[in-house]
Amino acid sequence: MALSKEDIKSTYPLPAYNYRVTILDNGAANVLGFSEVSGLSIAYEPVTYKHGFSFLMGIQIVPGMRQPIKLTLKKGLTLNGDFLQNWLNSCYLDPWLITSRRDVIIDLCDEKGLPVIRWKVKQALPTKLDAPTFTANSNEVAIISMELVATDLEADYHPS
Repeated sequence: MALSKEDIKSTYPLPAYNYRVTILDNGAANVLGFSEVSGLSIAYEPVTYKHGFSFLMGIQIVPGMRQPIKLTLKKGLTLNGDFLQNWLNSCYLDPWLITSRRDVIIDLCDEKGLPVIRWKVKQALPTKLDAPTFTANSNEVAIISMELVATDLEADYHPS
């Protein structure tokens, strides 16, 4: 049985290389090119519950506290790429200032560049910025890495 183009688009897995990262900065949207994004996961700590009749009925495992989202972004270092450094510094000048936290949007795009699935990491706080590793006997690109922590992650499978 032959598959139509619509069948292929709706049933085949999406390629992971065509994505866009947007960092919302007090109303401004900064679209940055990252070579790698990881950590888009939601996890709950399992809690073992035992009661007086556990010896008969067994223990129960229930979901506990939600773990924080730990996102890692990697990108090539550029001459005018001080946005991440400035963001990290602004967060630690006044740690209680909530406006220094940013929403991060990761769009998985189709072949036309339109978002197909959108992940929104809310109120992300940068916790670490790694400078590139320098090796004299290699010709690799200088890659910086930023780690973020956030409390909420939403996935939208039908962004408009």
